[in-house]
Amino acid sequence: MSPFHPLTVTHIHRTIRDAVVLTLKPENPDLFSFVQGQYLTFKQDFDGIELRRNYSICAGLDDGVLQVGIKRVDGGAFSTFANTDLAVGDTLYAMQPQGKFHTKIEPNKAKNYLGFAGGSGITPVLSILKTVLKREPDSTFTLVYANRAVNTIMFREELEDLKNQYMGRLTIIHMLESGQDIDLFTGRVDQAKCEALFQQWIDVSSVTTTFICGPEPMMLAIVDSLKSHGLETDQIKFELFSESQQGQLAKQEIAERAQGQAGTALTVIIEGAERSFEMSKGQSVLDAALENGQDAPFACKAGVCSTCMCKVLEGEVEMLSNHALEDYEVERGYVLSCQSYPLTDTLVVDYDTH
Repeated sequence: MSPFHPLTVTHIHRTIRDAVVLTLKPENPDLFSFVQGQYLTFKQDFDGIELRRNYSICAGLDDGVLQVGIKRVDGGAFSTFANTDLAVGDTLYAMQPQGKFHTKIEPNKAKNYLGFAGGSGITPVLSILKTVLKREPDSTFTLVYANRAVNTIMFREELEDLKNQYMGRLTIIHMLESGQDIDLFTGRVDQAKCEALFQQWIDVSSVTTTFICGPEPMMLAIVDSLKSHGLETDQIKFELFSESQQGQLAKQEIAERAQGQAGTALTVIIEGAERSFEMSKGQSVLDAALENGQDAPFACKAGVCSTCMCKVLEGEVEMLSNHALEDYEVERGYVLSCQSYPLTDTLVVDYDTH
């Protein structure tokens, strides 16, 4: 059974010149109930090549619609297609909502949330803040939103409307690279900028949870600054959709190290069926499975979702990057197969055990 399900495009809204918001109607709505902050994995064929891309749901739980925001990326086949060729009435195919970029909604508690978003990283944060403000009436939300200029701010009007609707509970700080009257709100969000914000505008000690979504360097700087101001790891949630630079370098090193090494006898278990074959130690478990005709589940191939999660039953792997699994899952033997490279001559992994 295919993990992808049909969605009809019912409305297309251009939030800025190079970004669209798609309203989608599932054939089976029950499959697409979501938690605030989750994303959809779409697949689309381009010249016979299947691409899979993740896009965050930007709707709140009480909006009554399923929507994703897609910003056009230079050279991005899917994002260009969505911004230029897609039309109302077209059908897209997506997996059910996934992702752990959220915390439990608790209507009777008063929490102080802090959000950092860069560019299109606003999409999951928008879903979270709309849901929080609606369902936790005593909670507050401070959003720091970084963009190049005013005309690149996605959802600008909607954010202003929310600010007016939840006056006193929603604070929005726009950080622009230029064009701001106040120096504090001008420039990139780095560690120095965070220090200034935390000294003058944001009381980190009062923050319950922080959500961060944007470019990797920005996110790492924010995380370091938050931790230096006393926040614990479990108070910091972040979403990353592209592979980290560290992960890319590690893959290059493994490929070089594997040259001349003996291969690995890999056995994969998918939907109860076992298949064994030889693979190189310089190849990820996921790529080896796909290369040998196995319908292994995957989405991002970057270690930032958990779609390709499997359990190591025998042997040992090196997992290069993990932005999706919890520590207790790793301790139980679960790995992200797109980031896992064999260290032993035999390896058995099970995609069915979750």
